[in-house]
Amino acid sequence: MSLASLAHPRPRSPLFTPAAAAFAGRLLLGGVFAISGGEKLADPSATFAYIEAYGLPAPAVALVVAIFVELGGALALVLGAGARAAAGLLAAFCLATGLIFHADLSDPGQAIQLLKNLAIAGGLIQVAVFGAGRFSLDALRA
Repeated sequence: MSLASLAHPRPRSPLFTPAAAAFAGRLLLGGVFAISGGEKLADPSATFAYIEAYGLPAPAVALVVAIFVELGGALALVLGAGARAAAGLLAAFCLATGLIFHADLSDPGQAIQLLKNLAIAGGLIQVAVFGAGRFSLDALRA
């Protein structure tokens, strides 16, 4: 066994290929936004009140935009259709919402929420830069 093989072991199963890992990552990232967008769609008044409480202009418009970004972005990300653009949009959305709604770092709960948004944005930036991978509609079009 060489030192190189220890540093870069070959996958032993098709479940652990880079293409499968990229697909699993897109499913996990997309799931977060599908659930969040679905919750906003199911109870828009709660999200409207939350947005309004932060004093954002046009909370109704912000609510509709958030639902479309989250549900549309989740679908595009999971299917791998326009995944780079969707991931870039969702990363920007995570950064913006984190800085707007979770900026009170004196509150440990808000600090954790901000860090989660930043971590999710980091994963999305990976998709935006490297693409959706082989198991995607983008790959079928290439």
